[in-house]
Parts: sequence; C-alpha cells; structure tokens
Amino acid sequence: MNSSEMIVEVAYALPHEQLIVPVKVSTGVTVEQAIGLSGLLKKYPEIDLNVNKIGIFGKLSKLDQPLRHLDRVEIYRALIADPKEVRKQRVADGKVMKKGGGDLLEE
Repeated sequence: MNSSEMIVEVAYALPHEQLIVPVKVSTGVTVEQAIGLSGLLKKYPEIDLNVNKIGIFGKLSKLDQPLRHLDRVEIYRALIADPKEVRKQRVADGKVMKKGGGDLLEE
C-alpha cells in the first residue's frame, strides 16, 4: 500500500448477520464512494442511501464526508421496534425491568 492508498471498512448488520467489508481506497475517498466499492449495494438491494442513515464509528455522517485511514463506515437500518415504546409497554403491562442483568433485591 502506498501513501495515496488507505484501508477503510464498510459495515452493515441484519438481525442474524453482520458484514464488515475491508476496502482499499484512494486518499480522499468519500463515504458514498467507499460504500459503492464495498459491493454491499449490489448484495443488499434494500439499502437505499437516500433513506438509510450512515455513520462513521457510530457518529452520523453525510455521504460526501471524506474518510481517513481505518475509518469504519456503518450503514444503519430502521429499527424493528421503538425502544421507548417497548419500555412504555412493559410499564403498562406491569413488568419490572432489571438493571445490569442481576437479580433485583426487594427492600
């Protein structure tokens, strides 16, 4: 790899599958270009860059954002259930939520 090349990763996760594709790119490549080079758009035609949110290491990003060496581009998909609504439903059903996965101690 020479000084005008770098490696980035493009990640996409489904409920039962996670893909992280390393891509060798030229310096100055954008998020959108890296996604195109990863091949994920062909493999998963449901990905729509006008709809799906994109991030770099968990921080939302725009498609024209230039990448740096070893950046991980993440393609987000819609959540199946809204976490806030799930919590509200648990409360309405009278279910107790545990923190930290340990047993609740009654005082």
